[in-house]
Amino acid sequence: MLIYLFAYLDRLNVPGAGVFQYISFRSACAVITSLIIALLLGKRIIQFLRKKQIGETIRDLGLDGQKHKQGTPTMGGLIILASILVPTLLFGDLENIYVILMLITTVWLGFVGFLDDYIKVFRKNKKGLKGKTKILGQVVLGITVGLVVFIHKDIVVREKILLENGEPKMEIIQGTSQDEPTEVFVTRDVKSTKTTIPFLKNNEFDYADILWFMGGKAQRWSWIILILAVILIVTAVSNGANMTDGLDGLATGTSAIMGTTLGILAYLSGNIVYADYLNIMYIPYTGELVIFMSAFIGGTVGFLWYNSYPAQVFMGDTGSLSLGGIIAVFAIIIRKELLIPILCGIFLVESLSVVIQVSWFKYTKRKFGEGRRVFKMAPLHHHYQVLGYPEPKIVTRFWIVAIMLAVITIVTLKIR
Repeated sequence: MLIYLFAYLDRLNVPGAGVFQYISFRSACAVITSLIIALLLGKRIIQFLRKKQIGETIRDLGLDGQKHKQGTPTMGGLIILASILVPTLLFGDLENIYVILMLITTVWLGFVGFLDDYIKVFRKNKKGLKGKTKILGQVVLGITVGLVVFIHKDIVVREKILLENGEPKMEIIQGTSQDEPTEVFVTRDVKSTKTTIPFLKNNEFDYADILWFMGGKAQRWSWIILILAVILIVTAVSNGANMTDGLDGLATGTSAIMGTTLGILAYLSGNIVYADYLNIMYIPYTGELVIFMSAFIGGTVGFLWYNSYPAQVFMGDTGSLSLGGIIAVFAIIIRKELLIPILCGIFLVESLSVVIQVSWFKYTKRKFGEGRRVFKMAPLHHHYQVLGYPEPKIVTRFWIVAIMLAVITIVTLKIR
C-alpha cells in the first residue's frame, strides 16, 4: 500500500520519495519488517498459547528428548503468516497478479492448516482434518493457480522474435543527438506453457509437447497438462514440508534456504539484463515477487528464533502446509517448478522415505505374514534419531544439504 503513497509524494517532488520505486529498497524494508513482526509478535503469541494451554500432543515414539516436547505451544504458523502478509501488503504492488496469487496461496493454505490444528487442539482429535479434505484444499488451490497462469493477460513470457534462418530479429534505436544508435533485439509478449527444465540445451520445456499426438491442437489443450502439473506440485511440496516438520527448526530452516534461492531466481527472471545474459526466460513483472519472498525469508528466520532447539513453539500445519504451498506456487509462477526435485530435495526424500516405508511394510506383511521396514523409522529424520544422532546435529546437517541443493539449483541455469 505504501508504494501508492510514495508514488504520490514523488509526483509532488518530495525528496527521497522516489527511492520506493526500487525493488531492492522495498525488499530490504520487507525483510526487516517481517523479522521485527516475527520477533515481537512471536513472544506475545507464545505467551497467549501457553495461557490458553494450546500445546502439542506428542505421540510416544520412544525417541530421545521427545517427552520434553509435550505441551509445547503449537499453531505458531500464525507468526509466519503475519510476518509474510503484513510486509507484503505494506511494500508490495497489490495490483501485480503474481503478488495477488502469492497472497491467495498464503491465506488459503494457512486457513486449511489452521483448521487442521484447530481440530487437533480444541476438539482434541489427534487425527485433525481428514486427509481427503486437506488434499481437496490443495487441489482447489492448484486449479485456481493453473487457470490464472494460463488465462490472465499479464502472465506472459517475453520472447525474441526469430527470423527464418533462426537468428534473432534486430532493430536500430536512434537515441538523442548525442547518443550513438543502438541495436536491440525485437521481442514480443506471448502466452506460453513453457517452463524451465535443467540440463537441456535450450533450458525450456513446453507442456504442450506432451500432447504432441494432437498436432496443431496441442497448444489449445495444454492448459489441462499445466493444471494437472500444478496440482501435483502444490500437493507434493505442501505435504513434503508437512512431513519435514518433525524436528526443532528443520522445516523452518530448510524453507528459508529454499525461499532465498527462489527469490534470487525471481529477481533474475524478472530482470531483462540478467535474463538475457543467462539466456533464460524473461518473465515481466515477476521482479515484484522479490518483495514477497523477502518477507517470507524474514518471517521464517524470525520464527526460527523461537523454533530452534529446544523449540518454544511449533508451527503446526498452519505453518508447514503454507510454507510448502508458497514454495510450490512461487516456483510455478516464475516457471522453475521442474527444478523443485533438486531445490526441495529435503522435502522429497522425507516424503519418499514415508512412501517406501509404508509400501514395503504392507508388501512384506502380505507376502511373509509380518511387516518389515527399510528405515528404523519414517520420515527420514526420525531414522537418524533412532540411530542415536542428537536432534541439533540432524537439523544442522539437513540445512547443509539444503544449501548444497540450493547452489546446484542456481548452477543448473548455466549447465546445459
